[in-house]
Parts: sequence; C-alpha cells; structure tokens
Amino acid sequence: MVFSSNLFIFRFIPVVFLLLLVSKKKHQNLILFLSSIFFYAWGEVRYILIMFASVIVDYTCSNMIEKNRDNPFKTKGYLLVSVFFNLGLLFVFKYINFFIININRLFEMDIALSGLTLPLGISFYTFQTMSYTIDVYRNKVQAEKNIIDFGAYVCLFPQLIAGPIVKYRTIAKELKERVISLNDINQGIRLFLLGLSSKVLLANNIGLLWDEIQLL
Repeated sequence: MVFSSNLFIFRFIPVVFLLLLVSKKKHQNLILFLSSIFFYAWGEVRYILIMFASVIVDYTCSNMIEKNRDNPFKTKGYLLVSVFFNLGLLFVFKYINFFIININRLFEMDIALSGLTLPLGISFYTFQTMSYTIDVYRNKVQAEKNIIDFGAYVCLFPQLIAGPIVKYRTIAKELKERVISLNDINQGIRLFLLGLSSKVLLANNIGLLWDEIQLL
C-alpha cells in the first residue's frame, strides 16, 4: 500500500482518521498501533513478527535499564542486548548475502545465498527503536511503560517504511497529550496534498525520465 494509491487515499486514511476522531483519547494510540500493523501487513505480512520482536526487545531493555539505574553493569548489558539485536537483524537481512559472496570469492567456496528478502522499513524501525533505548540509557528520556504507546511510536505508518527516523523525545508529548484541532487538521491536509502533488506530478515523472535515460 503506497501513499499515492487510491486504496490509501480513499479508504485507509479516511477510516483511520474517522476512528481517531470518534474514539476516546485513551484508545487513540491503540487505533494508531493496530492501523499501522494492518498497513505493514498489507505489504509484508510474513515479516511482521520481526517488527514485533524489535518492539518487544527494545521495550523490555529500556524498562530494565530504567529499573536498574543503580547498577551500571546491568544497564550496559541491557543496552548491548538492544544494540546487538537490532544490528543483528540488519546484518542478517541486509548484508548476509554480501558477506557470503565475498567469502566465496576469497576462499573459493560455494556457500549458498540466504534467499532472504529485505523486510519493508527494517532500517527505519530498527534504528528508531535502538536510538530510543540509547536515549533511555543516557537518561535523556524515561522508559515508556505502556507497550501500546511504544508500539504506536515505532510502527506509526506515515514514517514506518519510508522514514524519517523519529526520536522518541520529539513526539513523546504528542503520544501522551495529543490534541486534535481544526487548525491542525487543515494544516495536515494541506501538507499531505502538497506532498502527494510533488510525488505524482514531479517525482514519478522524473523517475520515468531517469529510467529512459538509463536505457540510452
């Protein structure tokens, strides 16, 4: 499901927006979380457990860091678990075949490639969750106790598959104390239309032109 598709513009966004408007404040992050999961699953359902694992690991590590502030050994250990887990995911899905190819060339071996495809948005959500745990370790933010709120932050569909990487402290207040006003809705619609127009009228056509140039 791409942002410029009819499915996203005329079905997904209106439904999510209406649900947020009519729901109670305490349920809004749950709606964002579930709708983001649906959005991701629509394009890559087989790797959704990888994203869940990233959420659970960093949620657990950050809270254990918060709980063990008086024990530097434990806090550093939980930080390393988060860092190695997230970087390990990137290595396995993004760089394992690169290493296999080079090992085969260097040592004249015939190791089979992994056959894994790159999960959508893995670079964004792994670095995002890892940056959050690092911020908790540095005491720049407090660990989020509500896993639904944390999941909404990690999986938020507007930036899940295309970025940018968002610091937790940048949107922590909006996650907890979000207020929806008519002015905010108006500005949001204007920004969305501007972005959509730029993609459809400029980016897509420039991309087609570049494809033609490469064929020359």
